[in-house]
Amino acid sequence: MSKLILLSLEGKILPRPPFWFMRQAGRYLPEYRDIRKRTTSFLDLCYQPEIAAEITLQPVHRFHPDAAILFSDILVIPHALGQMVEFKESIGPCLNPVRTTKDLKGLSLINCDKKLSPIFETVKLVKEKIPEDVALIGFAGSPWTVATYMVEGGTSRNFVSIKKWARNDPNSFSKLINLIVDSTCDYIVGQVESGADVIQLFDTWASVVPADQFQKLIIEPTQRIINRVRQIKPKTKFIGFPKGIGTAISHYAEETGVNCLSIDSSVSPKFAANCLQPKFAIQGNLDPIALLVGGNSMLNSTSNIINTLNKGPFIFNLGHGIIPETPPENVEILANFIRSGGKG
Repeated sequence: MSKLILLSLEGKILPRPPFWFMRQAGRYLPEYRDIRKRTTSFLDLCYQPEIAAEITLQPVHRFHPDAAILFSDILVIPHALGQMVEFKESIGPCLNPVRTTKDLKGLSLINCDKKLSPIFETVKLVKEKIPEDVALIGFAGSPWTVATYMVEGGTSRNFVSIKKWARNDPNSFSKLINLIVDSTCDYIVGQVESGADVIQLFDTWASVVPADQFQKLIIEPTQRIINRVRQIKPKTKFIGFPKGIGTAISHYAEETGVNCLSIDSSVSPKFAANCLQPKFAIQGNLDPIALLVGGNSMLNSTSNIINTLNKGPFIFNLGHGIIPETPPENVEILANFIRSGGKG
């Protein structure tokens, strides 16, 4: 049975766009919140295969999208490398910052595979249970974005610490990036070997990289990951999500080797159709606030995106993740609308 998302990634134009939603498994779903109440920490969810597989499949059972995305987090990589990572309620991720060569010595690739093995088991479990026509998307954070959390110790407004390190001591900063590249390559290969059909690379903070460092900090590490994974798994399909980089997305598309560009809500669908879609599949890009609000505003925006982008290879998605306050009913209405081809 054909998986529509894989057809889109191969360049096929389909009668209606396949779809899935970033953060389609998570806090907006009551069934997720029920499970979360029974676990001590967010990372516990990621490392318990039976539970993580159940969470991965919750939106598949509810909304019947064309893909499931593995329930995990991009910060399992620094955690596997030996960095302290925890998620605090109402704060988010908190890490012991890595900011010096001495700090780097506390990180190691040695136990990564062992620490990440429960996630590979989750992929296998989902693969056993997922409908045949639904693709399974694995993912990882791109090196720059993962590094921002590792260096800043969590989310940041100005990213001063990581920018200073990248400029003041590029050689030692490159060691951090290389460590993330190496661990991420192994992690992605493990997901593919366990059954992932597609890999999405999240570069959520690509927009904060200055233009004069964009090639070194965004393009080259992403390129290295994709090339090295394909040396081992030549057929691996990649979706790249470099959020907020504006017109630099054309350069990203040409240089990194991705099969598909996931565009955020600031990118005009017309620009994507005219300048990107002739060479690449496009994924996106409904504003998550439109999904939160619902109603005709959501449906009109969805129709416009589908009418503009479904003339080429296209996967419908959001411009970023589902907001926790989003009513599940809105997601169901949107899913049914997309299945109808955006015609209601």
